[in-house]
Amino acid sequence: MEIIDFHIHLVKKGLLNPTVLEFLKVNNPFFYSHFEDFSNNPPSLVNYLKSQGVKYAVVLPEYAPATSAFIPTELVIEYCQGEDMLIPFASLNPNTDPEPAKKLEHYVKECGVKGLKFLPSYQFFYPNEVALYPTYAKAQELNIPVIFHIGSSIFKGTRIKYCDPIYLDDIATDFPDLKIIMAHSGRGFWYEKCFFLSRFHKNIYMDITGLPPRNLLSYFPELDSNGKKVIFGSDWPAMPTGIKENVEIIKSLPLSSNTIEGILYRNAEKILFDG
Repeated sequence: MEIIDFHIHLVKKGLLNPTVLEFLKVNNPFFYSHFEDFSNNPPSLVNYLKSQGVKYAVVLPEYAPATSAFIPTELVIEYCQGEDMLIPFASLNPNTDPEPAKKLEHYVKECGVKGLKFLPSYQFFYPNEVALYPTYAKAQELNIPVIFHIGSSIFKGTRIKYCDPIYLDDIATDFPDLKIIMAHSGRGFWYEKCFFLSRFHKNIYMDITGLPPRNLLSYFPELDSNGKKVIFGSDWPAMPTGIKENVEIIKSLPLSSNTIEGILYRNAEKILFDG
């Protein structure tokens, strides 16, 4: 079965908050022992992903220096260049970017970026703020998905109140053709809200990044009924196991073959590659 990993990070030591660096050291010793190679040598990451059965991987920047990292979009674009399996996304900070919609258009049309990520709890804004609407309108016009960090975080300075999934209800209603993805699917205490919103809105999807796959049916008992709206992401390298191990656990869950194939590949394929 082919795999799309919708959520991996480019990380560089000098651009990470110290608490994030320490987290990676403790949580993923394998990655940490090969940190410089993975961070500076794209073929090393490509070979690793292939060894884990991944066909395509979305690579995320992170414009959130106050809490986690400042990994500019330009670094991700450069890192992914020439590697067909690596799909670059953009990260914008609505508090500091003066013309985010214009910048997004540049990234997509001139640099090959395929999506956008926001981190409300790291960047300190409510997703449904009207000031962001021109950026959502531009993303909808460009037909690219927007990922929102929706869920808890252990990093110092995080303001969890900003990523309550209810704020996405306004966006999904006002931009019905905008593909909206909830990264972490409400991790901690918003599982029911995220599941409901993904069922209620045709354009909202759940990304199960950062959730122990063996617990998915505890968080989402009716997951099989929503198999077309769920996407796999590993959160690599911020996870203690290999990507393949998580994939195998998902395959072993008592879910229909259509749901499993949808989670691991088809749903992401539709978002990324269908017109």
